[in-house]
Amino acid sequence: MTSPKKALLALAILALGACTNPDRFGDGANDVNLNSTFDPTLNGLGDPSNPNSPAYFNQTVGDRVLFAVDTSTLTSQGETVLSQQAAWLMANGEYNATIEGHADEQGTREYNLNLGERRANAVREFLISQGVAANRISTISYGKERPIEICSEEACYAQNRRAVTVLGAIPTS
Repeated sequence: MTSPKKALLALAILALGACTNPDRFGDGANDVNLNSTFDPTLNGLGDPSNPNSPAYFNQTVGDRVLFAVDTSTLTSQGETVLSQQAAWLMANGEYNATIEGHADEQGTREYNLNLGERRANAVREFLISQGVAANRISTISYGKERPIEICSEEACYAQNRRAVTVLGAIPTS
C-alpha cells in the first residue's frame, strides 16, 4: 500500500472515530435518570392500575395464550384469558387488536408460519364469538421467527407456542 493510500485510510479511520458514542466507556455523563425508579406509565401503555389502560390489559387481563405442541386448539385456560380480553376490548372501543401467532423452533419455517396463522385465527374467532367486532381484529403469523425463550428444552418451547394480543389505537378520522 502506498503512502497516500495509507494516509487516506488513517484519515478515514479518524473521521469515523469522531462519530462514535461519546459515552462508550460508560462514565455516565450522558445517562439520563440512571437512579430514577422505573415508571410504567412512561412506556406509552398507561397506568397498570387503571382498568382502561393497555398496561392493565397486558398485566392484569393477560395479553397471551399458550398452545400445546403442534396444535391451534385453545385450552380452557386460554379461553378464560380470551374471555377477559373480549370483555376488555368491548369496554374499550377505542382500541383494536392484532393477534400475533407464534410457534416453537421445532419444524420448518413454512410449517411454523402456517401453525402461527392457525393459532392467531383461533384466537380471532374466539374473540369474535364473544362479541368483539371482526373489523377490530387482525392477525399476523411470525412462526418461529420471534421466540421469547431460546433453548432446546420443553420449558422454552412451551413459552414460544403462543398467540399474543397487541393493542393499537383505532385511528380517528
